[in-house]
Amino acid sequence: MSRLYLSSLRLRQFRSYRRAEMGLDGRPVVIFGANGAGKTNILEAISLLSPGRGLRRAKAGEMARRPEALGWKVAAGLVSLGQVHEVETWAEAEGARQTRIDGKAAAQVALGRIGRILWLVPAMDRLWLEGAEGRRRFLDRIAMSFEPGHAEAVLAYEKAMRERNRLLRDQVRDGHWYEALERQMGAAGARVFAHRRAALARLAAVQAEGAFPVADLALVEAEGGAEDPGDAEALRAALARNRARDMAAGRTLTGPHRADLAASYAAKAMPARDCSTGEQKALLISLILANAEALAADFGAPPILLLDEVAAHLDAARRAALYERICALGAQAFMTGTGAELFAGLGERAQAFEVVESGGLSQVIERREHGA
Repeated sequence: MSRLYLSSLRLRQFRSYRRAEMGLDGRPVVIFGANGAGKTNILEAISLLSPGRGLRRAKAGEMARRPEALGWKVAAGLVSLGQVHEVETWAEAEGARQTRIDGKAAAQVALGRIGRILWLVPAMDRLWLEGAEGRRRFLDRIAMSFEPGHAEAVLAYEKAMRERNRLLRDQVRDGHWYEALERQMGAAGARVFAHRRAALARLAAVQAEGAFPVADLALVEAEGGAEDPGDAEALRAALARNRARDMAAGRTLTGPHRADLAASYAAKAMPARDCSTGEQKALLISLILANAEALAADFGAPPILLLDEVAAHLDAARRAALYERICALGAQAFMTGTGAELFAGLGERAQAFEVVESGGLSQVIERREHGA
């Protein structure tokens, strides 16, 4: 199978880094250091090499090193399916984020065509307990990993919905104002639903019993929605039918923006929200690994994985199983932790870097003798 990996990473004025460079060889990467040293900042920088706002969903201006606020830049060598690309993304002071691939300006969606990046961060540990918005975002990241154009469908749907919501708040009753917007929402919303449904089918096809539990997943549509939300005309008709209700609420109550992702621990037939903290974490890891394995087949190479503090709450057996799955998959996984001992099971199968912080500045240092 072909490979997808970063061969280099360079940061300039990014978060706690004034300058940082990492030479990478395609093996999994261990990044260890004290809490607050700047480990997650490296993962965030890598996440910006994919479409979207990165793993912290930060605005461009929030990522510049303080107090200088001169702007920032992330650059990387990306080896993808036998080709080598130079990828850069940056923002000038107070400016919008820009992207360049092989020296040419590019839209963010182009990043998804040459690479795939998945991540799991501690903020996701409460995914099954908190509101539906986080679960939709999680599902949309999975859908976008299979179909980069999913992001454009989501944006088109949300843009039309904002305009419709404005009409609803202004109590506009003339149906002609709504018809074009509802057609746009129907077309884009049906694409969103189709991509989400296809993504869940891909995960279901590759999940298997092992150290990490199988999750049963289902897409739950909002009450009063279209009978077939994957049909553009049915969704348009549902929006038209619900105008009076939506006007009373002042917002659109029907459509993919109201869907939820339901999950259960298959072997126990237990909803994910009722599982223990450890089981919920194991379900998340299981889904990320399933996503990676399905992508390896679809894209032609396993994705780059960003796993922040992933080992801290796993017992020794599951930690070892995770490392074996990553190595068997052939993925370049960037894993963070407070100590190198958490990654001892990887040995020479991984590169290791220590992050140290002093006076608000972070440095990243490769450790060839790290005990991992």
